[in-house]
Formats: sequence, C-alpha cells, structure tokens
Amino acid sequence: MAASLVSSIANHLNMLKPSPEEGLHNNKDESDVKYDPLYDSLKRGDWNAAKEFIDRHPGALTYRGSSSGGTALHEAIERKQLHIVEELLKLMTEKDLEIEDGDGFTAFFYALLKGMAAIVAKMVKKNKNLVTKRFTNSKDRTPVLVACGWGHWEIARFLYSRTPIHVLTQDKNGRDGAQLISYCLVHRNKSDIGWDLLQKYPKLALTENYSLGHSPLNTLAGLHSAFPSEVPLSCWQRLIYNNIHVQQPQPVPINSDVCVNFEELEDDKRNRRYLISSVTGFFQGVVKNLLKLLGVHDLHEMRLHHVGMLEFLRLMGDVVKSRDLDSKQTDFVLKAIFRAVERGQVEFIKEMCKAIPLMTRDERGRSIFHYAVECRREKVFNLIYGLSEYDRNAILTSADDFNNTILHAAGSLSAHLNHIQGAALQMQRELQWFKEVESIVPLPALETINFTEKMTAREVFTENHKELVKEGEESMKGTATSCTVVGALIVTIMFAAAFTVPGGSNQDTGFPIFLGKKFFRVFLISDSISLFSSTTSVMIFLGILTSRYAEDDFLRSLPTKMLLGLFTLFLSIAAMMVAFSSTLFILLEGESWVSFPIILLAGVPIASFLWMQFPVFFK
Repeated sequence: MAASLVSSIANHLNMLKPSPEEGLHNNKDESDVKYDPLYDSLKRGDWNAAKEFIDRHPGALTYRGSSSGGTALHEAIERKQLHIVEELLKLMTEKDLEIEDGDGFTAFFYALLKGMAAIVAKMVKKNKNLVTKRFTNSKDRTPVLVACGWGHWEIARFLYSRTPIHVLTQDKNGRDGAQLISYCLVHRNKSDIGWDLLQKYPKLALTENYSLGHSPLNTLAGLHSAFPSEVPLSCWQRLIYNNIHVQQPQPVPINSDVCVNFEELEDDKRNRRYLISSVTGFFQGVVKNLLKLLGVHDLHEMRLHHVGMLEFLRLMGDVVKSRDLDSKQTDFVLKAIFRAVERGQVEFIKEMCKAIPLMTRDERGRSIFHYAVECRREKVFNLIYGLSEYDRNAILTSADDFNNTILHAAGSLSAHLNHIQGAALQMQRELQWFKEVESIVPLPALETINFTEKMTAREVFTENHKELVKEGEESMKGTATSCTVVGALIVTIMFAAAFTVPGGSNQDTGFPIFLGKKFFRVFLISDSISLFSSTTSVMIFLGILTSRYAEDDFLRSLPTKMLLGLFTLFLSIAAMMVAFSSTLFILLEGESWVSFPIILLAGVPIASFLWMQFPVFFK
C-alpha cells in the first residue's frame, strides 16, 4: 500500500515537470519554477551551477527569462561568455537556435553583432538554415548583410561562402546581392566578397539595393576619393604612387576547405603577441612605422583602393555597354554619371560615356558639361576639348529646360569655394571660370536670356556675385591696411639703421669703423634692399586701397598687386633679418656660441611668413 502511494505521487510529480517542448512555447507552465538561479549563475560565469540547474530543469534551456526576453544562450552571448555558450550549444537542438527574444532576434543575430566568429561557426555547423534565415526586425536582411553592415568582415566571408547564391541573386529581385556589393564598395579595401559576386552576376551592378533608388553603380559614383583624379598629390607623392605595384582584387574563396578556420581565430590572436616579441617582428614593426611616418603606407593603401575601384568600374562599364537596359537601369546609370560629375570622377565618366552619349541630360535638361561647370569640376569640363567640333558646338549652344546655357552655369555662384582662401581669391576663381567658358561659346550664347531671371549670362554672374565682390573688397582692404602699417614700420627702422651703423663712425674721417669688414658690407646691402622693398610694398598696398574694386579687377589687377605687395614685404622682412644677423656677427666677433642661436631665431619670422602666406602665392 505504501509503495503504491509513493508511485502515485512520483507519477503526479512527473506530470507536473515541464518538458523541453513546453519550454519552447512561452513556458507558461513553468511559472512555479524559479529561473533566477540559472541567470544568476550566468551572470557570475559559473557554468557548473548553470549545468546543475539545467539538468534539474531541462526546459530552462529554451525558457525566455532574460531581461530582454531571451534564452540562456541569448544571455551568455550578451555577456560574451564563450565557454558557457559552447556548452549550451552542445545541449541545444537545431530548432532551439531559432528561438527569438522579446525584440524578435535570435541568439545567432547577437553573435553576429558582437563579432563572435568561433560561435557563429559553431552555430552554423549545428543549424545550416541560420545563414538563410532573414532577420525580420533588421530590415529582413540576411546574416551575411548584417555582418558586413557591422564591419565583421571575417565572419562575412565565412557566411558568404556558405550562403546559397540564389538567396543573394534571386530572392527579393537580387537586392541582397546588390546591397552586399554596395557594402564592399563603401568599406575601403574590403572588396573581395563584392568582387567575387559581381564577377559571377554582373547584372547586380544595376540592381536596386536597400537604399531607395540606388544601385552598386550609384554607390561607386558617390564614393569619396575612389579614383586617382579626385586626389591631389604633390610631386614626390605622385612619384611614389606611380611606382607602387599592387595585385588585382581577388575573389573570396568559397570552398569550405580553404575558408578561414574561425574556431582557431582566437588562438591566432593570442599567438600574435609572440610575433611582436620576436626579432623579425620587431624589425617588421620598425619598417612599418617608418613607412607610415613617410606616408608610403597611406599611398600604398590609396593605390590598392584605386586599383580595386577601377576594376569594379571596368566590370560595371561592361554591363552598361551591353545596352540591354530597362528604363530603371538607364535611370541608375544617368544618376550615377551626374553624381560622378559632382565629385569630379573623370575615370567614371569616361567609362560610362563609352556606352551613354555625352549629350545625355538630366531631369532638368542639363548636359554633363553644364553640370561640370556648375560644380566647378575642371577635369571633367576639360573632356569637352576632346570632342569633335560639331559635338562641342552642339553642347555649347544648347540650353536646359529653363533656357540656361553653359555660360549661365558659369554665372552661378559655386557651392565649392570653401577650399579657396579669402573672398578675393574666390572671386578671382569665379571670374576665371566665367572667362574660360565665355571664350569658347559661340557669340549667340552670350546674349541668350533665360526663362527664370530673364537675364543674360553676364547679368546672372553680376547678380549672383554682388556679395562676394563686397566681401572681396573688404578682405583686400583689410589685408592692404595691415601690410601698409608693417611696411611703414620697416621703412622707418631701416632708414634709421642706415645712419646709425654698428660700431659708429671714425671721428676724424667720418667713415664707419667696421667699413673694411665683409659683414658690414652685407649689412649695408641688406639694409638697402629692405628699405627699398618695404617702400615699394607700401606704395603697392596704397594702390590697392585706392582701387575702384570693379568686378573685373578681381581677375588680374587686384590679385597681381596683392601678390607683388606680399612678395616685396616678405623680401623686406627677410633682408631686415639678414641686416640684424650681420650686425650681430660684427659686434660679437669670436662669440659664435651667442650669435648663432640668435641668428637661428631670426629665421623664425621669415619661416612663419612663408608658412602663412605661401598658399596665397601658390594660388
């Protein structure tokens, strides 16, 4: 009787004990079970306590009891407890990995976000469907896209090698594949996945991605410094750049045998410490840092980026040349071309215009060259000189939908003047553009009146640049006034110095005492040069102050006067420092330990003047 009673109670308790399946479905039957000990042990990183609890309550594996409504696996991944995550994965089934938390995300999603490469590999090995399961609460994107979006490129390569190609190229009309290529283009020197995909499915170049109205071609056109024409380099930088040889971009391997072994990734990171401590690693580090210091490393990275982007451009250009484009794809190409014009990407425009006529116009009826003038892209505009005379005249005489000619475009106020120092130089650059375009347009275009302002191009230019002319006048007057004061002070000093020579004069003959010393001659010559050049600079700056400041004066007259004034002022300062230094040599003869440091300090004003005013001289 007693044994029967015990058996009945045991059976009753077993009926109350929740099953793993019950834990999967909201777990409401487990409300009597306290799951706090499990999550407390996870917070402490105590796997033994967590395992003991799970053994007593198997439903705890799938119970969503974390603060975010996730499972124990969610909690362990959130805390990056790799050992506990690996142990939990051994206990969980394939379906358990697809459980979502309160926000609708699986544990796999969080492993991606945190860049846990080894865990991602183990989860995919356990459930191969994870690579194709879209994250509905993350814009319905595939895991490989999420990995790329968060910059986890090693994981992205791994997932790409295991994602069925139709998921990227056919599902959702190929938007995932197009977005993947766009991600690779945006992230510098991370283009291997996109290159592999584009080589196999070139049409993705003109497939709409998740950026509304954009394709990978539009992404390429909008990249900053993607092509050599966009990057200004000095002579020595250009020399180094042209002699750097890099390999063409290589596709990512998709054979699982040659893909990165993510389970060994953490060991690789630990092993790098030993490389640094080795002699070879030390010298490699020295060379690498030296190359960085000299800028060679940056130039190599730039060259590598440019070569990769040019290969992408060539491949996309082949797609455009196929001429088998629908209206939407044609719209992508046109938008990309005008975006490239805005950025000054000559290489892009040349490649696209092999298939799209140069007479192509945008929605406002502007040609490529109209827009190039409007954006002040000199290299793009210069392409017009490579056209036949007939085509060139056709473009120069054409007008947009508002009857604005290319000269009207030159008459607009540029939005790209911030890189030019000072309003006066900005006005000069605007006049240079207008005069250049004016010199090549046919005469009838000079008198063309637009529909909006009812003005000719010259009238449009004058109207749009009124404020810039005023700012230029104020800028030049302010500079001229300051320089006049400095020049006048130098005149006063050097005039007085000529009659109070170092060492004084001989009372009997009236000649200077140090007349026979060579440094005294240096003093006399430099004093004279300083006096004459400072006087000249004062006269030039007075001429600037009394100018009429007409619009056309900013083209040559005023900038030339300013250039000459600054040059003569610099010459007077330099000569004054030479006169000062030669005087020290005369007075402190034999005391070089005193004179040399002082003379070096005398070069500081000259160097500072050059440093601050050299950009003005150059421009």
